[in-house]
Amino acid sequence: MIDHRLNVLRTLAEHGTVTATAAALHLTPSAVSQQLRLLARDLEVELLRPEGRRVRLTPAAHIVLRHADTLREQWEAAQAELARHGAVLRGTLRLCGVSSALAALAAPAVARLRRTHPSVEPLIVEEESAECYRLLLADEADVALVLPGPDAPPFTDARFEQASLLTDRQDLLVAEGHRLARPEGVGLAEAADQAWIVKKHHNDTYPLMTAACAAAGFTPRVVHQVKEWYAVSALVAEGLGVCLMPRIVPLPPHAVTRVPLLGEPAPVRQLLTAVRRGSAAHPLVEAGLDALRNAASAHVAGG
Repeated sequence: MIDHRLNVLRTLAEHGTVTATAAALHLTPSAVSQQLRLLARDLEVELLRPEGRRVRLTPAAHIVLRHADTLREQWEAAQAELARHGAVLRGTLRLCGVSSALAALAAPAVARLRRTHPSVEPLIVEEESAECYRLLLADEADVALVLPGPDAPPFTDARFEQASLLTDRQDLLVAEGHRLARPEGVGLAEAADQAWIVKKHHNDTYPLMTAACAAAGFTPRVVHQVKEWYAVSALVAEGLGVCLMPRIVPLPPHAVTRVPLLGEPAPVRQLLTAVRRGSAAHPLVEAGLDALRNAASAHVAGG
């Protein structure tokens, strides 16, 4: 019910260029330009002004965006209130998130949800955090499990309600028999001379790894880049390097050792839930968030 062109304008405000906006929304630049021209025509105001290779939003555009955020929140709240009239919780709940959080938290949460609410049909999609936020705005997902990072919107972004779900410590993963395989733990700086195995640069965990190493006083010598944790641990097992392994990720059956990291600040990941602002009161979304919180509590209790 909310004009999708408002989301195009909001994305342009974030990215600054039509090309970047098109890439973020999976549209062509011509489609983005056309939608914004039509929106300006319908509103009878000027929304954009060229500024070199970028475009600048006019004062009228900022007014439109301010009201668009309010309209979106009110529409979500209206849908939530209408949904509460049903006697039985039913419908499709769409979850998206990073792979480790889906495996450790979403899977048990969805299993519990299906037991307690058999008329609810959960759907799960694995995506990196930046794409999860896009899916929420496009109304292609209802709940996202995300990691804060350079490509994520700030916690105060008016379009989302974000909440901390789990603090996920990271350990140093080394091959069995490695000199750093000490059960009492090591300082991250002790691995400064090691070859590093990382998930690829566009992955959510990469900036967390580089930030942790920078805080420990070194830049990691990245040798191998792979996509999946299973492959990361296999390379570590063969003595090809070390990596940071989130504690929430289970260890595959490889000859590796998870070494606790000592000192402050301890490398951690913050797992968040994100929903469209105003939608958290929707019965389906509320049930999904409750199930995820219960799964996170059980994970912490289980050590």
